[in-house]
Amino acid sequence: MKTKILGIIVIGLAVGIFAFPISSANPELIPNWIKNTAGFWANDQISDSEFVTALEYLIEKGTIQVSGNQLLTQNIEKLTIAFIPTEKANVLTPKAEKFEMFLEQRLHTDVEIVVPTNYEIIIEGLTFGHIDAAFMDTGPGWIAHQRSGAEVVAAEVVQGKVNYQATVWAKTDNDSINSLQDTIGKRVAFTSITGSSGFIRPMGILVTNGDIILNGNDLVALEAALKDTFESYTFAGGYKAALELLLNDNVDVAFGSDIAPQKYLTPEQQKQLRIVEQIGPVPSHVFVVSADMSESTKTLLVNAMLELNKDENNQILKDIYGADALLPTTTTMHIGEFGNYIDALTGLDQKILDKYNPQK
Repeated sequence: MKTKILGIIVIGLAVGIFAFPISSANPELIPNWIKNTAGFWANDQISDSEFVTALEYLIEKGTIQVSGNQLLTQNIEKLTIAFIPTEKANVLTPKAEKFEMFLEQRLHTDVEIVVPTNYEIIIEGLTFGHIDAAFMDTGPGWIAHQRSGAEVVAAEVVQGKVNYQATVWAKTDNDSINSLQDTIGKRVAFTSITGSSGFIRPMGILVTNGDIILNGNDLVALEAALKDTFESYTFAGGYKAALELLLNDNVDVAFGSDIAPQKYLTPEQQKQLRIVEQIGPVPSHVFVVSADMSESTKTLLVNAMLELNKDENNQILKDIYGADALLPTTTTMHIGEFGNYIDALTGLDQKILDKYNPQK
């Protein structure tokens, strides 16, 4: 019986399926005493612990080489990773190819990079096994989680942060607005109906807090609520446009990010504005894996991704989307609260996906 087990162990050592996966072993380098030890063990002349000690000696000496990657990738033929849809796929592709080569060297398996034309293709791929992992924007990342079970495993770090603050802005000479709730009944400027800090966060809070009631479960109900809640509302098209409407007294409030005035306005214009309230974080882009990915593969992939944080590899990550690093996280930790606001705004999930679909 032990002779048969010995054969299994030898094969296992050769292909790397045990707890100490072996990438290679040169039979000519194995000392005769080790061969004799194996025979003694097979014939019950030495104990199991003594035989294991002999194997550990070979590993320590490098005769048998240990490779953690081989154990986890031996049953993976290919990993397909999708990138955020963009009209400039031809610009992204060369940068993505460097990322692809980086992962292939570390995972010892074929990696294919795809840049789909829209997020619905990515979500379908994650659902049916055509795509194993993907970089995604916050909203689509949450929707992918809801529809396919995909899980966030890492978040992008930009300038030391994994989020930015959604902010309510008013003019310094208007002291009638001192909270998000005070914007009800006022003239407001949103960035767009899919804007994270410029719409989803402020409206999501008002709806989940019960300040706004949606009478229906579609986009029509959401639009009706907007008309009933505010004196007027405008989708300005971006941070700068929303702030300029505020500066020109076309609206009483502008919604956006905490750093928008610094980025888009002159110092003199900035002095005319004040923060009414910072209403919470908007999560950064995420990296998700499919619900079907095994824990061992997920661990190996995440560990390889985190090597992009090292100085010698970091430029590969920066070239892709401008992120400085990746931070391990989970769906709940990174997007959970923000995702609940998406769910609360009826019909908005499809609108978010359509934003990235040039055909809609």
